[in-house]
Amino acid sequence: MDIIGTLQKLAMESGFAAFFMAGGWKNAVMILIAFVLLYLGIVKKFEPLLLCGIAFGCLLANLSYFISQGGTNAMYHPELWEAFLDANSPYYHSYGHIMANAGLLDFFYIGVKAGIYPSLIFMGVGAMTDFGPLLSNPKSLLLGAAAQFGVFVAFFGALLLGFNGKEAASIGIIGGADGPTAIYLTTKLAPHLLGPIAIAAYSYMALIPMIQPPLMKLCTTEEMRKVKMEQTREVSKKEKIIFPIVVASFVILLLPSTAPLIGCLMLGNLFRETGVTDRLSDTAQNALMNIVTIFLATSVGATMVGDNFLQIQTLFIIVLGLIAFSISTVGGLAGGVIMYYASGKKINPLIGSAGVSAVPMAARVSQDVGRRYNKTNFLLMHAMGPNVAGVIGSAIAAGFLLSVFG
Repeated sequence: MDIIGTLQKLAMESGFAAFFMAGGWKNAVMILIAFVLLYLGIVKKFEPLLLCGIAFGCLLANLSYFISQGGTNAMYHPELWEAFLDANSPYYHSYGHIMANAGLLDFFYIGVKAGIYPSLIFMGVGAMTDFGPLLSNPKSLLLGAAAQFGVFVAFFGALLLGFNGKEAASIGIIGGADGPTAIYLTTKLAPHLLGPIAIAAYSYMALIPMIQPPLMKLCTTEEMRKVKMEQTREVSKKEKIIFPIVVASFVILLLPSTAPLIGCLMLGNLFRETGVTDRLSDTAQNALMNIVTIFLATSVGATMVGDNFLQIQTLFIIVLGLIAFSISTVGGLAGGVIMYYASGKKINPLIGSAGVSAVPMAARVSQDVGRRYNKTNFLLMHAMGPNVAGVIGSAIAAGFLLSVFG
């Protein structure tokens, strides 16, 4: 028996040998990035429910590279991903062939590619969201719209940097601060950018308490920040039930491409408000939301392979994402300042920063900053109006971009 030859063969076929093969260093770097993301999610608690899954998906995908160099790969075959839904693929009408060769992460990714996971996440968000503050103060819808300004600024910035229209639209939607919407639009228009766009979107959502306060101070005066807002009116049960039905009907007829996101968002909210579907509401908020989050995060992380992620365009995406998010915050604050003067100085413009759709973190930041300048102020419920309006606004912005470039 050739012991030395056997040991050499085992060494060459192991995943560790692939570190020294062409391109192996990129995947090694991505493994280190996965460790950093796990640290941020677990220790720093930056969006841990999603970041932990994304990081581990990234780890599995890049480990799969080294496994495949040894001749076997049970989890990851990105070359099959397009074949699942591409009618021009020779494999489209022979799913048996695809299933025989697909791995675990490939099956997970079907839900991303088909837009299933982001839509189900929206159903859970709808079931957890109280649209009462928006209904009690409909003017706050304007602040949610103003906070989408960064989406289109980043879109044009991406075009100037050489991205095509579909890629620019996917990058711009980061400004909406809505992770599921960013993932949904990117999988439809620029799936090769899914990893960096998802990381940028969720990272900036987690960093809202750090990013927004300096901008809030820059865009408002101390007198504005001290304004104490009056209690809003109580919204009736009938209004809350009618609202999701009307919004779904109007928005989907206006922009049919928004149907998956807006439809699921409003269905989840209807479950919450009817009073006769508590079990469905509870399932959407908890069990379904948690299960889908696991699949979504792991699938998104799996797109972060070395060859796709370690490129100069990834840096551009991260920078443009920060610009988009910052300008969206400034846009919401500018709308708040206009409403401050238009209302005779009765509206605190800080609630405008909550127009980005990071529910409810952005509203909490408005509350925290407002309390620093007026201890008797309670802006949370007032800020929730623009905050939930931002969820609708980001979905509409995504639908518009999808209708133009899809």
